[in-house]
Amino acid sequence: MRTADPTASWQITRPSRPTLPGVDMAGFRIHGDRAIELRAIPHPAVTVAIEFGDRPFDIHGRTWSGSVAAGLAFDPFQVRAEGIECVQIRLSPITAHAVLGELRGNVVTLDDLWGRDATRLRERLHHARTWPQRFALIDAELSHRLNAGRTVDPEVAWAWRQILAGHGTARIGDLAARTGWSRQRMWSRFAAQIGLTPKRAAMLVRFDHAVHRLIRGHAPARVAADGGYADQSHLHHDVRAFTGTTPTAAANEPWLAADTTAWPTSFTAARS
Repeated sequence: MRTADPTASWQITRPSRPTLPGVDMAGFRIHGDRAIELRAIPHPAVTVAIEFGDRPFDIHGRTWSGSVAAGLAFDPFQVRAEGIECVQIRLSPITAHAVLGELRGNVVTLDDLWGRDATRLRERLHHARTWPQRFALIDAELSHRLNAGRTVDPEVAWAWRQILAGHGTARIGDLAARTGWSRQRMWSRFAAQIGLTPKRAAMLVRFDHAVHRLIRGHAPARVAADGGYADQSHLHHDVRAFTGTTPTAAANEPWLAADTTAWPTSFTAARS
C-alpha cells in the first residue's frame, strides 16, 4: 500500500471470521525510522483505537496514553507517534450508541467512557500472544456492552441505513415522511442517537464514497456528477472540509490508502 512515509512499515491483520453485527476491526503495527505522522479523517463509522504497546501518541500537542474514541463529527487531526500497536474498531453508529453511549464530535479517551474497564482491556490485549486472542477479547467486551446498552429508534436506524445505501444522496425530508415522523422529530432524534444531524451524516457518507473513488483513479468530474455534487469545485470543497487538505493530497493519506486492506468487507459493500 502507498503511504506518505516510505520508511514506515505497516502490518495490518484482519480477524479470520466476522465479528459482531455493526462491528469491524483490524490490528495495526506501524513502525518507521522516525516518528510517524498520520492524519485522522472522519469516516461514516465511530472509530475506537485501543493502543496496547505502551506507546504514547500526540494529538494537537497533547500527549495521550491508551485508547481514543471519535464520533462521526470530529474534525481531521494529526497524530504523531514513535510507533503504533493497536486494534482499531469501526462501529456502526447504531452499535456505538449501545456500547459507547452518546458520543458527539469530540475525541475522548476510552477511559472517559468505560472507566477502569478500558484499562483492564488494554492490559489483557498487551499480554495476549496472538491477534486472534486480541480480537476475541474485544468481541467479548463489545458483546457484553451491546447486550446491556441502549437501542436506537427503529426509524433512526432505518434512516441511517438509507443514507448509507444511497451514498449520501437520499433526501432527508423524504426519509422523515416515509417513517411517519415530522422533519423536526427526525432531526432531533437522529442527532441525539447517531451523533450528528441527518444532513451532516449524508454529507459525510457522500464525501467518503467520493474520496475513495478519487483514490481509485476515477475522474473528479465523473465522481462529482455521480455523487450529486453541483460541480467539481463543490466536490473539492467537501474533500477539503472533511480532510483539511486537497483531493490530490488526500489520495495519499495512509489511513485512506489502507482501507482496502484493513476494511475489505465494508469497503466493498459501501463503495461499489
